[in-house]
Amino acid sequence: MKFFALRRLRAILALTAVTVACSGAPAAEKVLLDTDMVEAFDDGIAMLMLARAPQVELLGVTTVVGNTWVEEGTAYALRQLEAVKLEWKVPVAMGFAEATRRGRAEGLGEERRLFGEGHDDWMGAYSHSRPESWQAAYTAMYGVKPKCAPVKEHAVDFMINCVKRNPGEVTIVEIGTCGNLAAAVRRAPEIVPLIKRVIYMGGAVFQEGNVTPAAEFNWWFDPEAARSCLRTPFKEQIIVPLDTCEKIRFDGPRLLDVMGHVKNEMIAPMLQRKYDLFFADNPDYVIYVWDVIAAAIFVDPSLIAEEVSYPVDVDDQFGLSYGKVYAFKGKAPAGARSARIILTVDEGRLWEMIYKLCDEL
Repeated sequence: MKFFALRRLRAILALTAVTVACSGAPAAEKVLLDTDMVEAFDDGIAMLMLARAPQVELLGVTTVVGNTWVEEGTAYALRQLEAVKLEWKVPVAMGFAEATRRGRAEGLGEERRLFGEGHDDWMGAYSHSRPESWQAAYTAMYGVKPKCAPVKEHAVDFMINCVKRNPGEVTIVEIGTCGNLAAAVRRAPEIVPLIKRVIYMGGAVFQEGNVTPAAEFNWWFDPEAARSCLRTPFKEQIIVPLDTCEKIRFDGPRLLDVMGHVKNEMIAPMLQRKYDLFFADNPDYVIYVWDVIAAAIFVDPSLIAEEVSYPVDVDDQFGLSYGKVYAFKGKAPAGARSARIILTVDEGRLWEMIYKLCDEL
């Protein structure tokens, strides 16, 4: 009897497998988000977009210094995942707490005097003291203890293991500084051909920078890591530069409109803090949409309206062009690799995606 029962069970499982295979349902696209996390706009919304998209499997979030100290970014990531009840489903791993070039914070005033300032005075983590721990950052911001914690693995090891468990399937959406990814491919070069693609938010290709006349913030913060990544022979590299982002204006009335769509009691205060920081005293002030674009084109590549492909490289020499990205229309220097450079996305459909996400939070 056990023999026949076992045969019947195997037949049922085989039939189920055939039914699933013939259903035509596409497999979820796997993604790993590497981020210098902030609350809500911009990194937080990018993370939630990836976490909530039905055709996407967000394998994890790795945090790195940049917009925030890694302890802050980790706390913000955990809080926002808690807000949508995904804290046990999406692991968070802490990564590098410093840029490749040590001591920049101490010499930043002189650096900016010598190399110039852009139209954006954002200094990210360098604008305030580093917290004692991610727990301290969490409690200071939210006044309660966290419900969960980051995994014990360092972000670099988490990234390596994630790719090895899913060879050829993982896209890395790189919306922070590039220290974690650069270290991962240096430590385990065998993962390079196993990564499906890398999508960066970084650089200013055919226009001026934002934090300096030459450079965009992410790649200015750690040019050495950005250059290392862009010179790695990934199967595909896609760059969302300022050329794209500064076409998507984000002002006070727009943020108030977005806030009207959010009912989540943990996310709503984050948006209010964003409004108070940028727009409360100056409702005509304008920022832009940055990291959300990188997440959105992963979820829906048809958003891309205009792009070009050129070999690219980042200047990591400490000088006027520190952090500048170059695209070479002619003969490129040895080591530069081709990347798809996104120039325009469908703004209307991008905002539709954002509003739909906010309605569901």
